[in-house]
Amino acid sequence: MALRVYNTLKGGKEPFQPLNPPRVGMYVCGVTVYDYCHIGHARANIVFDIVYRYLQFAGYDVTYVRNYTDVDDKIINRANERGIDSKELAEEFIRAFDEDMDMLGMARPTYEPKATEHIPEIIAIVEQLIAKDKAYASEGDVYFKVNAFDDYLKLSKRNMDEMQAGARIAPGEKKQHPMDFALWKAAKPGEPAWESPWGPGRPGWHIECSAMSMKFLGETFDIHGGGKDLVFPHHENEIAQSEAANDRPFAKYWLHNGFVNVNAEKMSKSLGNFFTIREILEKFDPEVVRFFILQAHYRSPIDFSDQNLKEAGAGLSRIYEALLAAEELLATQESISVQAEGLKGSDSELAELVTGVEQRFREAMDDDFNTALAIGHLFEVVRALNRIATEKHYKKKPGLLAVLRDGLAEVLRLGGVLGLFTTPAGEWLEREKLLGLVGTGLSPEMIEALIDERNVARKNKDFARSDQIRDDLAERGVLLLDSAQGTGWKLK
Repeated sequence: MALRVYNTLKGGKEPFQPLNPPRVGMYVCGVTVYDYCHIGHARANIVFDIVYRYLQFAGYDVTYVRNYTDVDDKIINRANERGIDSKELAEEFIRAFDEDMDMLGMARPTYEPKATEHIPEIIAIVEQLIAKDKAYASEGDVYFKVNAFDDYLKLSKRNMDEMQAGARIAPGEKKQHPMDFALWKAAKPGEPAWESPWGPGRPGWHIECSAMSMKFLGETFDIHGGGKDLVFPHHENEIAQSEAANDRPFAKYWLHNGFVNVNAEKMSKSLGNFFTIREILEKFDPEVVRFFILQAHYRSPIDFSDQNLKEAGAGLSRIYEALLAAEELLATQESISVQAEGLKGSDSELAELVTGVEQRFREAMDDDFNTALAIGHLFEVVRALNRIATEKHYKKKPGLLAVLRDGLAEVLRLGGVLGLFTTPAGEWLEREKLLGLVGTGLSPEMIEALIDERNVARKNKDFARSDQIRDDLAERGVLLLDSAQGTGWKLK
């Protein structure tokens, strides 16, 4: 099955056929750097990180561009509130964004341009639009003429007449039509400004992305991505100004990720359910956040809550526990068959499950990047590994050790395409334990001390005290695991 993607422009799935295979150009709208990033930003960037990784895995040579919007009303207003220069504020939050993305395990894009570093390219496009009578200057501002572009609203499928009926020209605006949008804004006192043919000013938001995408990918490229909230007006306006300037299609495929709700409500600061990535990572491992997001299709809405993240963490822990069991078992074996031979019945089915997992993984991802189904296929192999490692019937069937070895390798290799299972299993499980103790008032040292006390109580046949320690820890989310090798612990 060849890759098919849902193209917002066409309103359905279609075969992915790049303009110049195997090269692929992909532009994703980045953040406006005036504050710390939230869970919605995490989702968008993880989604397109996966698109980037999978296209590379599928053999494409991908040029991935993700910008920084580093001049904007929000940046200017926040800088004024803090009494600092807007450039200083933007640089602060660019660093914060990069730190957040690194913590979430993102692959770095090929290029990460800043709007303020591409003012000449922006001015050139605006001049081109004015020369074609697609834009006009008005007292230092420049506006795009939406009525001069026949295909306006082709992305969002909105009705122009209905939108015009509700549109108004605000006081102080100098545009001819209420739907016209700013390409260039005249300078205001105390704001950053650059010289232009229309006087000092700064670019509008939409023209920045057109200029940066065309600078690195050309006038027509393969994929333009972003959140659904950007379809209108941002992406709609990008198409209008870019295609009006160049008289050719802008981006071929438009991909948009779904919204993030918080506890079944739309996330917003006014509702008090606004969480930054940094706040979330104080309680949850970054890979848990990625795993949670990838368990849903990228176009579907997801409901963010502590409970849903805890459930994702529990599922990821089970996978890592199975991987660790497989690694530890394989480490004890002196020799393993080159191939899984001599297997019959259900054991042969386990071998076939492993050998066919890459094909099933590819089929899932080729269906519009269905990460939820792809993870499901990997989980089937993980269950098989767990069965082989725990039932121990491999002792009579050496071929199963080859299945275990190959299955482990496939889960790690294919999981890596999704940015998962990149940490050694034992290390990840220990890290998850420490995070899970946040808020319990317990530390690993305290738990080990209680285990030692319980061992003494059991040795002295003080079973009441032994049970009390076990039950007290269980109430605080810590389960004791007794075995012939001693007592360990894990989180509920």
